[in-house]
Amino acid sequence: MRTFNCLIVDDEPIARDILVTYCSHLPSLHVSGVCGNGLEAKNILSETAIDILFLDIHLPVIDGISFFSTLKHPPQVIFTTAYKEYAVNAFDLDACDYLVKPFLLDRFIVAVDKAIERINSSSKKESIKEAGKDDSFFVRADGKIYNIKFNELLYAEAKGNYTSLVTNKSVILPNMSFISVEKLLSPSIFIRVHRSFIINRSKITHLEGNRVFIGVNEIPIGSNYKESFLKALGL
Repeated sequence: MRTFNCLIVDDEPIARDILVTYCSHLPSLHVSGVCGNGLEAKNILSETAIDILFLDIHLPVIDGISFFSTLKHPPQVIFTTAYKEYAVNAFDLDACDYLVKPFLLDRFIVAVDKAIERINSSSKKESIKEAGKDDSFFVRADGKIYNIKFNELLYAEAKGNYTSLVTNKSVILPNMSFISVEKLLSPSIFIRVHRSFIINRSKITHLEGNRVFIGVNEIPIGSNYKESFLKALGL
């Protein structure tokens, strides 16, 4: 079963707790982050691949509608708000659903099912595109352009503004954010195991405790990623 990463953005602690509880009832959902405003959410979105965003509208600093409109590549967004009057604006931005507080678990499930259906539909289209793509990608580093083959890339590690690409031949440091590199990698081959590490699943030697080994390379498994990582391995 595929696991979908969720981010909850709401300035009310009780509302956040309810959403976390609702998510816990659905094994396919993994809460990757919980925060109280759009700026915190932006930081999480820049570091973590989020599939479903539960977004309140009345937020401090920047409201949910305005925040949504700033996202260039938004995940599936489900608005959660006590105000009905913003629904038209939300759907104009192609929101997946609009939940008016207080909402029950059954209505929440309907919204999640819509989001998952959209994600699966998009994945099928991407799979068709992927079939026609090469098994590599290009990056610039040290004044050169490198062709990185998927089957030679062992893992990627976040290094501040750079990302370290460790292959079976060398280490390359392109001036790219970690999330930008993640978007270039095929999800059928590469798995996020930590906020700072993405690994090639075919290169795994063994697992031990909260560590995964790729040859002599020892990589930590983040507590927020362990469950989805093991599920991806069929464990």
